[in-house]
Amino acid sequence: MRQGLPPLAPFRPRLLQALRGYDRDKLARDVGAGATVGIVALPLAMAFAIASGLKPEAGLWTAIIAGFLISALGGTSMQIGGPAGAFIVIVYGIVERYGVANLLIATASAGVLLFLMGLLRLGTLVRYVPVSVVIGFTNGIAVLIALSQVRDLLGLEIAHMPASFFGQMNALARHIESFNPFAFALGGLCVLGLVVWPRLWATDSRFRRQLAAIESLDKVSALKATSRLPGPVVALVTLTLLAWALALPVETIGTRFGGIPRGAPTFALPDFSWETVRLLVTPTLTIAMLGAIESLLCARVADQLSDAPKHDPNQELMAQGIANTVVPFFGGMPATGTIARTVTNIRSGAVSPVAGIVHAGTLALVVLLAAPLAFHIPLAVLAGVLLFVAWNMGEWREFARLKQFSNHYRLMLLSTFFVTIVFDLTVAVELGLVLAVVLFVRRQSEIFRAEAVARTEQQATYRLVGSLFFGAVAKIDPIVAEVERSPTPVNVMLDASQLISLDTTGLDALEQLHKAVHKRGGHLGMVGLHPQPRSLIERSGFATRLSTCQ
Repeated sequence: MRQGLPPLAPFRPRLLQALRGYDRDKLARDVGAGATVGIVALPLAMAFAIASGLKPEAGLWTAIIAGFLISALGGTSMQIGGPAGAFIVIVYGIVERYGVANLLIATASAGVLLFLMGLLRLGTLVRYVPVSVVIGFTNGIAVLIALSQVRDLLGLEIAHMPASFFGQMNALARHIESFNPFAFALGGLCVLGLVVWPRLWATDSRFRRQLAAIESLDKVSALKATSRLPGPVVALVTLTLLAWALALPVETIGTRFGGIPRGAPTFALPDFSWETVRLLVTPTLTIAMLGAIESLLCARVADQLSDAPKHDPNQELMAQGIANTVVPFFGGMPATGTIARTVTNIRSGAVSPVAGIVHAGTLALVVLLAAPLAFHIPLAVLAGVLLFVAWNMGEWREFARLKQFSNHYRLMLLSTFFVTIVFDLTVAVELGLVLAVVLFVRRQSEIFRAEAVARTEQQATYRLVGSLFFGAVAKIDPIVAEVERSPTPVNVMLDASQLISLDTTGLDALEQLHKAVHKRGGHLGMVGLHPQPRSLIERSGFATRLSTCQ
């Protein structure tokens, strides 16, 4: 009987489940966490957009619209969605090669693809990407993000930065004489402050107890409130005020982009055509693949840090798809799950997707009420924020641990890392996956053995161990050669009690062995067959040609 197609994934946002039994206490915790994450997301959203070759409002409205949709429709309890550092290199390359209009089309197309992946229950396939490949391209992206910020960190007068690694290195070298010490000082202070700020309050409780012994409780409470301020926001406000008060000659959001428009973005349809979509197949697949990997990795991190129900990968992909389909119509950029903001959300006390919705609302209020203030933000400060993000994004300790792992692991991680930097993320992931498959086939082929158990003049017995598949069939050739060299008929018995699996290429190798045995006047038999090899042998009709098939 012909089986039908597997059922489609149901559309069940986690928000509906979270609202059952929702009370004031949970609302208060979600509002506090959401407001905190919204403030944290403000400088990051602008920085990600500027680094991607877009205007800062593109990042802000992506964080607002996509953040709302991902929280309201997603399959996780506390994940925060929005623009992510991992997309910087991809988006910048697409803008350079195809233009902003085509970026919007590629993002919307990737959104449709992500939704279909979730609908068809393909969310679990992302877990098949080896961790070495993920670490390799994550570290490579972190290096490229840091490299892309050197221009603004040093205040170099470069009108247009190339997208390629060598092009950027060449441009930086040619314009190094335009170095701006004031920009470098602001960026350096930003990085230093972001490093020191969390460590300054790491022993917060002990310091407060000492202060309480000599000063008033009001000051202790003020200290506690100050310690909870996000580092990027503190750096953004203090260094912007410093640059403005001293009238430092540094480039700002206002001088490069004319500030941030005050008001909601307008809905606009990109110039869509199927010919354009065909040209954007590679960018579309890249955005969809990276968005799926990043969002589901972020969801797994959230599962480990909280006691909330585990995420639904298919529902999460459908929500990511809807968000990425909608955002381009408001001039936004690709969005996905963001690990740093999700972790901040969890540590701030969030209990449901309502916190993500509040985060989007907080950002919207800030943009609508305080957009003109962004005019004075130095780009060097945003570069410092992104350098700090890049450093925390990379799994740098994995390089020191490489000596603990196999050559296969090292090859996949390092090749993905270097190809990501020098060529392209898509090529790097493709190379990593190809290497993973090739090395897996090699390893499995090494596991398979055809052991000689007993040998007489009339019969030879062999034990098959492991999986007989296309990568291991060469190990049957010595048995065939031995049969062909025998001067007398030889019966061959194969002990398949340790044969785990068999594919059609392996079956063909057994067919060749049968022909060789039959040609010499002998018989071939198999005993100890497990269900999978037996099923293939019987369906192919090979069982009827064996003298023994048990």
